[in-house]
Amino acid sequence: MANSTTPTAAEAVTVRFAGDSGDGMQLTGGQFTLSTALAGNDLATFPDFPAEIRAPQGTLFGVSAFQINFGSTAIETAGDAPDVLVAMNPAALKVNVAALKPGGLIIADSGEFSKRNLEKAKYDSNPLEDGSLAKWDLLAFDISAQTLEAVKPFGLGNKEALRCKNMWTLGLALWMFDRPREPLHDWLRAKFKNKPEIADANIAALDAGHAYGETAELSGPIKQVHVDPVASEPGLYRTITGAESVSLGLVAGAQLADLPMFFGGYPITPASAILHHLARLREFNVTTFQAEDEIAAVCAAIGASYAGQLGVTSSSGPGIALKTEAIGLGIMTELPLVIVNSQRGGPSTGLPTKTEQSDLYQAVYGRNGDAPMPVVAARSPADAFECAIEACRIAVQYMTPVMLLTDGYIANAAEPWKVPDPAAYAPFPVKFTTEKNAHDVEGNDILLAYKRDEKGARPWIKPGTPGLMHRIGGIEKDALTGNISYDPANHQHMTDARKDKVEGVEVPDQDVCLGNESGKLVLVGWGSTYGPIHQAVRRARKRGLDVSHVHVRHVWPMPKNLGALLKGFDKVLVPEMNTGQFKTVLRDQFLVDAQPLTKTSGQPFAIAEIEDAICDALGEPRPSQIGGEVEVNDTQLPSPETAAQ
Repeated sequence: MANSTTPTAAEAVTVRFAGDSGDGMQLTGGQFTLSTALAGNDLATFPDFPAEIRAPQGTLFGVSAFQINFGSTAIETAGDAPDVLVAMNPAALKVNVAALKPGGLIIADSGEFSKRNLEKAKYDSNPLEDGSLAKWDLLAFDISAQTLEAVKPFGLGNKEALRCKNMWTLGLALWMFDRPREPLHDWLRAKFKNKPEIADANIAALDAGHAYGETAELSGPIKQVHVDPVASEPGLYRTITGAESVSLGLVAGAQLADLPMFFGGYPITPASAILHHLARLREFNVTTFQAEDEIAAVCAAIGASYAGQLGVTSSSGPGIALKTEAIGLGIMTELPLVIVNSQRGGPSTGLPTKTEQSDLYQAVYGRNGDAPMPVVAARSPADAFECAIEACRIAVQYMTPVMLLTDGYIANAAEPWKVPDPAAYAPFPVKFTTEKNAHDVEGNDILLAYKRDEKGARPWIKPGTPGLMHRIGGIEKDALTGNISYDPANHQHMTDARKDKVEGVEVPDQDVCLGNESGKLVLVGWGSTYGPIHQAVRRARKRGLDVSHVHVRHVWPMPKNLGALLKGFDKVLVPEMNTGQFKTVLRDQFLVDAQPLTKTSGQPFAIAEIEDAICDALGEPRPSQIGGEVEVNDTQLPSPETAAQ
């Protein structure tokens, strides 16, 4: 037998915490993420929670889950199938157990598997006792009773004491993956500094769960696992969510433009967190305004841009729909405006807390009239920082609204981020027009409010600048003076000018993320599909398949070399979480026979789904048909038998 005090080594592990909405699974996952980051592992997370503020306790639609994939190698996704499922009640088990790897570990709170809770979860019998979980390892014990015993000395009421269950569970997870408890102790003391008895009770529960792991290891299926730190470049790292990343990127973009920033927002899932984060950054000359509705929020941001600030607004699909008329106003007046769209499942209210990429048509085409607008898409939480800066750059240099696309997965997920050196970013300071910029036939100085520069951008004039009074509004403008014009030839000219300006936005040439620049098959992605596509292509190439990965950041206008790049491949496959929107754009722009791989379940793509599609496209057997997948970064936990050898 191996020494039980020596943790088994693993390259990567995926853990899912699941329970009732009131069980604190997001908090548990967030703090486990913190400890994982402090341990130096690469990681990716996927919070998955219901839209209801407080669904009925114990019901299937009230289950909240948090998945984390962490390892000693590069982690691109939150993992396909968990190695460990922590189920706090029958509903959590019922909703999540099918995703668990064969041979994976279930840790269940047997104290919650009462007859009533089993009925709520639609179980005819107790799965902990009827053998239905035989293909997994099972560790079932009464976490509720263990927690009550641990916090008994602190005199808490039963309801308050049971709120410590998530800390008990977290303590067990910390032991299982060889994590220190001290950072969590410090965090609890800081969080409950005004209620020290609550802090002490939670710390006691955390320590009790940790101690239980040592005891359970002696005879049960649980084993301690150690995951080495990932090899990383020297530097300052922090864990960041997509919403935090966007917020910091917007502030950085405004600083690089040498502008104060005004953010007009209205609460909507999953975009609300951006307003919350920006409200804490007032020292960077950021003004945040929670408006009475979506229309007021975007109009206030346009007003701020008119006044000489960088106007920013954010929402999700339904809110973007409400903002659409005002976005058209920003395009007609040619003012800089950054619009962040954190996409979710739709249409209408749809799936407010689930992820989707179905607003691409809305972003590229979704306005009345010919109203072109640049669109940038972030591929991960950390990448959202760079994309926010890029959106700010395009907005101020080309005097246009710009849409930045993220989604629910990016906004809520977290990953390690190497904090960049601010000096590495080239500033793009704004120069306001302060003097008249033309002469009339008699040689007098005059203002031409729509005289364009080499980029096609009109002058930006702060209101109140002496001698530079001009008209602004939503009616068509004279091509030079900006005065109202109904002239047919002028409207044709201005429509073409706005179109040419957007199509002329300078964007980098498209690169190939992985693989060759020509071949049999290329997978073209955008947004949060990056991780599963990249891992699937990596696995397929490891098997010798001729496949490449291209991921597009600049959705509109697209890189000028993209069409020629795609035509170098025999087949083009476009995975996206909609019904094939980007596929249609690629077909329209480049006349390539792009084929769709679509998903609209509210869940991200699994690596295996895309790997199977690659094999199908190339006429190769799927991994399941030839004896299993090629593991790259998601090693399965060792079985108890293996660990004992």
